Amino acid sequence: MSNERFGSTLATSRPVGEASLLSTHKVLRNTYALLAMTLLFSGLTAGAAAALKLPHPGLIITLVGYFGLLFLTMKLRESSWGVLSVFALTGFMGYTLGPIISMYLAMPNGHQTVMLALGGTGAIFLGLSAFVLATRKDFSFMGGFLVVGALVAFVAGLAAIFFQLPALSLAVSAAFMLIASGLILYETSAIIHGGETNYVMATVSLYVSIYNLFVSLLSLLGIGGND
Repeated sequence: MSNERFGSTLATSRPVGEASLLSTHKVLRNTYALLAMTLLFSGLTAGAAAALKLPHPGLIITLVGYFGLLFLTMKLRESSWGVLSVFALTGFMGYTLGPIISMYLAMPNGHQTVMLALGGTGAIFLGLSAFVLATRKDFSFMGGFLVVGALVAFVAGLAAIFFQLPALSLAVSAAFMLIASGLILYETSAIIHGGETNYVMATVSLYVSIYNLFVSLLSLLGIGGND
């Protein structure tokens, strides 16, 4: 009787485990596919904004646009409209990036700075993602620290802007680099361990991390280049 019960449990748990693994692989595959497309779309909108010399929308419009589109994406994440919302969000963020890139391109060695930031961002993202996928280490313990760190860095960033504090801006850029790297570890780990089952939200999280990583690295390299 006990052998039959054990055999029955084993028979039912195996398909469940396989289904869970297949579901995780599907989320990971869909996330990376959507992330690649949104990064390309964001790059195109950034390039168009830079080529057309469009002005930066400013801090208020950027924050309202970002949080508004983020809220919309969260509401639509279970439907096909959520994918369109992701493109709207990443396209808008690409537009805000265009004037920033134009500013750095106008500086001495600006092209080199932008390319180094782009290459560095790609290398860090691929390296961190590969590390998590290879080791399958669980980084869920970092969640609370990353949320607190992001809030502190955000407030410090606003203070640096309003009070014109270059040293604080440098510190904030370094902090956002570390937080963005931590979020890449955290989100990739959440996907492979089943903590994140929605590829739309996983894409948004990774995109925002890559965006912040690039902008922070660009700021740090730009300051170093000016010196």
